Amino acid sequence: MAAVKRRTYDNSRRLAQARATRTHVAQTAHRLFLERGYPGTTIEAIAQTAGIPLATVFRLFGNKRGILAAVLDLAFGGDDEPVAFHERAAVRSALAELDPWRLVEAFAGICRELLDRSSAIQEVVRSAAAVDAEAADMLAVSAQQRLTGQARVAKALADRGALAGGIDLHQATDIIYMLMSPEVHRILTVERGWSGDEYQRWLARALRAMLLGDAAPAKPRQRV
Repeated sequence: MAAVKRRTYDNSRRLAQARATRTHVAQTAHRLFLERGYPGTTIEAIAQTAGIPLATVFRLFGNKRGILAAVLDLAFGGDDEPVAFHERAAVRSALAELDPWRLVEAFAGICRELLDRSSAIQEVVRSAAAVDAEAADMLAVSAQQRLTGQARVAKALADRGALAGGIDLHQATDIIYMLMSPEVHRILTVERGWSGDEYQRWLARALRAMLLGDAAPAKPRQRV
């Protein structure tokens, strides 16, 4: 008797649908968090506004903190790709840049794009942290992740011997952490009305002035 060949089960469509649903719910939650604040937005309101059954929302995210984490991931990365921020192509390319000036300029652009997407929701989380334990915990996690990522920029400059005299790796990390903070971005672009381009140019100049000192930029690359 011939062996019965079992049909291979392909769940790619189901996984794609679940991923699309997660993104839709996170985008809806992002909008509601901005409109109502984090404490004032319930999971029920998110599910109802998104048009997704409440049970499905709980199955996909577990709880409201899980929804907030997904919202922040989308805001930081700009998409729902399961790729850590430091592994993304633009970041890897910037870290591989040998010239310190170009490295700093690249990260000024990366920071500008990230904060253009995420500074508003980060402000919501920061404001909610004073009264909501989940928001406070997420704010601490986000800050630690940001510090870890920006320490890689400081190390890349230190490895190239580019840091100005008197600035060690720890100080360089703190300077980057301050200059690239969402708080500084918000002050300049929201309170003072700077454009994204103005902010990016200022950030590049500030990073160069405080970290690189008198280091000269590399000569422009010649086209072959």
